Amino acid sequence: MSITRDYLDRILNARVYDVAIESPLDAMPLLSTRMNATVLLKREDLQPVFSFKLRGAYNKIHHMRLRGEIQNGVIAASAGNHAQGVALAAQRMGLRAVIVMPTTTPAIKVNAVRRRGAEVVLHGDAYDEAYAHACTLAGREGLSFIHPFDDPEIIAGQGTVGMEILRQHPDPIEAVFVPVGGGGLIAGVAAYIKHLRPTTRIIGVEPEDAACMHAALAADERVILPQVGLFADGVAVKQAGAENFRIARECVDEVILVSTDEMSAAIKDIFDDTRVIAEPAGALAIAGLKRYVAKLPSPLAGEGLEERGRTLIAINSGANMNFDRLRHIAERADLGEQREALFAVTIPERPGSFRAFCETLGRRAITEFNYRYNDQRDAHIFVGVQINAGAAEKEAIIQELKTRAYPVLDMSGNEMAKLHMRHMVGGHAVRVEHEIIYRFEFPERPGALLQFLTRMGAEWNISLFHYRNHGADYGRVLVGIQVPSAERQGFESFLKELGFPYWDETDNPAYSLFLA
Repeated sequence: MSITRDYLDRILNARVYDVAIESPLDAMPLLSTRMNATVLLKREDLQPVFSFKLRGAYNKIHHMRLRGEIQNGVIAASAGNHAQGVALAAQRMGLRAVIVMPTTTPAIKVNAVRRRGAEVVLHGDAYDEAYAHACTLAGREGLSFIHPFDDPEIIAGQGTVGMEILRQHPDPIEAVFVPVGGGGLIAGVAAYIKHLRPTTRIIGVEPEDAACMHAALAADERVILPQVGLFADGVAVKQAGAENFRIARECVDEVILVSTDEMSAAIKDIFDDTRVIAEPAGALAIAGLKRYVAKLPSPLAGEGLEERGRTLIAINSGANMNFDRLRHIAERADLGEQREALFAVTIPERPGSFRAFCETLGRRAITEFNYRYNDQRDAHIFVGVQINAGAAEKEAIIQELKTRAYPVLDMSGNEMAKLHMRHMVGGHAVRVEHEIIYRFEFPERPGALLQFLTRMGAEWNISLFHYRNHGADYGRVLVGIQVPSAERQGFESFLKELGFPYWDETDNPAYSLFLA
């Protein structure tokens, strides 16, 4: 039996509607106009737990109970949507549920799981530690482990999303865009749709810094990523599931990668059309859809939506996000939409130079302007400019500045500049020797900064430090450390033992212009 035929039967017999709703397929009129296509949004953010995850969890637990496989209850490891899905499913069936969550999990998520009647065990700083502890507890207490994605019944439950899409839109669909973490949702959706509509393209979307399925399909085997980005925490998975990869290799047409800025812009797109705030993973599909359309050839003159017949569907997989994150997302949304550009510009240090620079920009709105006196000759400024024509207008500004003899660097894609530098422009250090600059991510919780500094130790002097809370599970810091050349090898060994993801930013031009 083929993969798609096997899963067609599984999906048609999935038990999900005891807890799930048939989520609407909503039009996105504003984005449709911009994309010159009919864009529809599958609203899994409207589920009782604000995510599609309860479909697979309920289907798995239901069938296990029918087979008499659950003796003492169920257990799962999750910091987010899967945890709530398992908790709700167990609550509806009157089963004990234990959810192991990292100690870094925000209280809003822990409390949401407890409200569903589940027992929460906080263990470890990251998912891998929570997963290992959940496996230990499962064996010790006779609990049935519910995997978040690598299981045929989980996949079949998620596949009911694809079944609903074809029922709700019987007309031709050019492509369906699906967010990808471990691959449970895309495996189920792809298996169902490809069996009934083989010409409809199934396109996965992953963050550039958490692209486990993209890497697996490129290598034709599952790979383990050394680390993953955490902005879209709902899809921050290092390795795609085995069964999920098997299905994706046969049924998925391509996987598109998008940036943090593009996800932020997609969150804004969804808000503009629905007044709903998606989580970053929930907005992945819209970000991928926009990148897909940008690669298409331009439509013929006068060609409208009806003539082109282009229908594109994106799945909004969830809306579980801390309110505190909105500040960071709002900062990045205009960059992702190419409505803002960030520049480092050198102007003469003399009266009237600011005015002359602003005259060069014309009537364009300045979104931010950061400067501090450095020397009597040159002034280095960090400036944000509102733009309306995307990359072409940004390039025109750069060329205009160069024509006026202003040295300029485009900082719009510089992660250190966007995360840290725009909040730090305040003056160069004087007589700081052997300084090197590193960017770190560490688990966010009360006392986390102190623990980070303690682990950094006192062997090397910290000469620069910037931290800003983004309302996420992980904190991001920029650190300057004085390390003599003779001690660099020992310092590199120390970084590996430290255990936190890190990036060397010593050669970043933003550092040399504003802080070195």
